[in-house]
Amino acid sequence: MNWYEKLNKYFPVEEMKSKEHMELLLKEKADIYHKDEGPNHVMMYVETDDFTFVDYLFVSKDARGQGLGKKLLNNLKAKHKPIILEVEPIDYEETDTEKRQRFYNREGFKHAQSIGYRRRSLATNEVNELEILYWSPTDESEHSIYEKMKHTYENIHTYKDKELYGSSYEDVDQVLTYNNPSDDDQPTV
Repeated sequence: MNWYEKLNKYFPVEEMKSKEHMELLLKEKADIYHKDEGPNHVMMYVETDDFTFVDYLFVSKDARGQGLGKKLLNNLKAKHKPIILEVEPIDYEETDTEKRQRFYNREGFKHAQSIGYRRRSLATNEVNELEILYWSPTDESEHSIYEKMKHTYENIHTYKDKELYGSSYEDVDQVLTYNNPSDDDQPTV
């Protein structure tokens, strides 16, 4: 099974980019979009000067519980910049969602309470709500995480969307919201 098939089998259709989209990112945005692949994992991620965004992290069932996911995240943490990712909210009927959130919590990720994320899937036309989790070596503000997420959405998620999917994703301001009046006047890091 190739890397895309592994991701496509594991992640819900509404969260998946097309293979063409990811291959285009790997080719045309090779300076920031990367694939880390091994026999038991696939990790697609964005690395900029000031943050890392994990687009997809897959560890095969056979390798779970052996520290592979932790090792992959530790490799990113060693770069000393914030790490951001999107996860499905916990669905108690879908045990993987709870396990996934527990794993990230153990790894020091915080839930960005101030950031709302609702995106219409071009594959299913359904609106999906995801949670933004982040890890930071410094005390990064949620407003800063929000700005980095907007950058990711505009430059990665919607990259050539009209060309690739025949229609465009919604504008970033319709998808991502920020609501935390307490740090509105704090500078963006």
